[in-house]
Amino acid sequence: MRTTHPFIIGIDTHKASHVAFAIDTQGTRLAALSIPTNPKGYLELERWARSFGYVLAFGIEGTGSYGAGLSGLCSPMVTM
Repeated sequence: MRTTHPFIIGIDTHKASHVAFAIDTQGTRLAALSIPTNPKGYLELERWARSFGYVLAFGIEGTGSYGAGLSGLCSPMVTM
């Protein structure tokens, strides 16, 4: 589902999996995705996020714990 408007990815982190939600700037939920917490899952998340268009921001829960591995990868994706 490609959109011409910027959108936000929110990620709920857990030990074995992360759940991501794409929302528009009005807060409307566009889609959700569950990924494993490994490099393959992170690549899947990147492809999924890019499929919508321009990512305005990522919101990641627990960047000091379960989200630590993912948080360093999301900053570069925002500028792409």
